[in-house]
Amino acid sequence: DDIMSSTAAFLASFASILIGAAVGMVLRRALPADLPGGGSKEAIRLGAGFLSTLAALVIGLMIASAKNTYDNQNTNIRQLGTNVVLVDQMLIKYGPEAKAARALLRETIPSTTARIWQENAGGNGGGSTFVVSDTAERFYNAVEDLKPANAEQTSLKSRITAITTELGRTRLLVFTQSENAIPVPFFIVLIFWLVAIFASFSLFAEPGPIVIASILVFAISVSSALFLIVDLSHPFDGLMQISNHHLRAVLPKVE
Repeated sequence: DDIMSSTAAFLASFASILIGAAVGMVLRRALPADLPGGGSKEAIRLGAGFLSTLAALVIGLMIASAKNTYDNQNTNIRQLGTNVVLVDQMLIKYGPEAKAARALLRETIPSTTARIWQENAGGNGGGSTFVVSDTAERFYNAVEDLKPANAEQTSLKSRITAITTELGRTRLLVFTQSENAIPVPFFIVLIFWLVAIFASFSLFAEPGPIVIASILVFAISVSSALFLIVDLSHPFDGLMQISNHHLRAVLPKVE
């Protein structure tokens, strides 16, 4: 699978940018003094400017894609929590007959939560066939086994069944939307552009403390942006992972 961690993205981009800057400095010393001038210098600067604009556009698209992935999964998790509370409230209204289903619901949520984060940690989601857990299956069966005794219970069972179906659908969305938002080939092309850009910068700048310090600052800044983009594209892993606290603590104990 084309899976990339945020730390690997930072280190790869930072090292590549520094290599590009070093190549530019070496070329500056190797080329004749009068060669990088006139039309040649202008052509290189125009090309670097075009690549800079293109790289900025691509980074913007990557940010939008990563943020969209994060927001979608965060919405799915919150929707799961909301539907769990609704199901539990309707089971309370249904009556004592639904106590077993409520107990199974409380067994299902922790195991489902752990499974979601385990599946998707490191971008591993979507890599295996989705299978409903045994606990979740028993909960669905408990709901189906409810025998309504009046019109109110019949209506409640219909609504409970609809929301449990929605729970399964949302859970499946979490599983299927966990593909890597930033493809590795796309990332490699961007790094190649950044190498070319920084090589052109150092090609015309006289090496010195200020130039070297500036290149280091720029390299860290760009690499940090790519680190955040990749980290954001892995909603269940890394520094900005979605919290599972509200999903684990969403239900009160069965009285």
